Amino acid sequence: MPTPALLTAAAPAPPTPRATIADVARAAGVSKATVSRFLNHRDKLLSPDIARRVEVAVAALAYVPSPMAQALKRGRSRLIGLVVADVTNPFSVAVLRGAEKACQEAGYLLMLFNLGNNGTREREAIEALTAYQVDGFILNTLGRDAGAAAAAARHGKPVVLVDRRHQGMQADFVSLDNAGSVRLAAGHLVERGYRELLFVSEPVRDVSSRVEREAAFLAFLAEGTDKPAVTGRTFESSADNADALDQALRALRQRAGQHLPGIVSSNAVVTLRVVAAMARLGWRFGEQVGLVGFDETEWSPYVGPGLTTIAQPTDDIGRMAAGCLIERLRGVALPARQILLPGQLIVRGSSSPLRDPPSGHA
Repeated sequence: MPTPALLTAAAPAPPTPRATIADVARAAGVSKATVSRFLNHRDKLLSPDIARRVEVAVAALAYVPSPMAQALKRGRSRLIGLVVADVTNPFSVAVLRGAEKACQEAGYLLMLFNLGNNGTREREAIEALTAYQVDGFILNTLGRDAGAAAAAARHGKPVVLVDRRHQGMQADFVSLDNAGSVRLAAGHLVERGYRELLFVSEPVRDVSSRVEREAAFLAFLAEGTDKPAVTGRTFESSADNADALDQALRALRQRAGQHLPGIVSSNAVVTLRVVAAMARLGWRFGEQVGLVGFDETEWSPYVGPGLTTIAQPTDDIGRMAAGCLIERLRGVALPARQILLPGQLIVRGSSSPLRDPPSGHA
């Protein structure tokens, strides 16, 4: 058999260095200031021969001006910094999409910084984005680092807060109407016959949206006689303690007795944890336990009999946040604004009792 030929791959060519304005000036035989005039469309200050030489050099070297350098010259980068607490949260992604659309329509680009639910990085995010000369900030953070507010104020950049407030920061604020949405969720369960309720949240720890939703739930339980007698409790769920959530659901059914037990879950992350707990316990939504979950997701219609949700107007929240910031960048001077948008109840089988509650408990 003939010996197979050895194939040798040619070593990849080293990347071609990016041309600089000095390279263009050298190739055209002019100064860097002359090239700058040409690039800034001030070629009327140049003779036709010089303008032509610079044009040829730019094309030959495939020179592209640095956006950052241009931003420094004109004082505006047309970049907006968006800081989110957790990019894996469907809410954050949906708000990002809305903000991006509004920015694109207005001629701005978004730069994203994901905190990964680490509240200690908020100041780091502000400083990092400031280094890129962003014109302003949209913050959807945990709001725990007071230094982040100080950092933003120190740089003199306008800020819009989304969903979570920062103590001591006077800024435009765009969010869901948390109190109204909790009443909508809990009231729906009561209308469907649920009398023992459990509000499940991620650890509250001074995160304003979680505080507001928990407070609204407790206020709903304490309301007067215009609704049937309802009792309930709150529970903080953590990602690393599934057993505690299982125990909380067992206790919920035990307290309910012959009544229907229902859950309000504070966001999509918590809803998934409740779904997993229901699977571990072998229970079914709408039979052993009812559920209304905050956040409408792509998978909500397909879990069990379908999950009843409070849909947040995430696209509008993102658009309005970006719109408020762009107004500030254009010179609008108003007192800090608060914009609260209503949630929408989407009813599915998880909040529709299929039959009378069973006499025994799993």
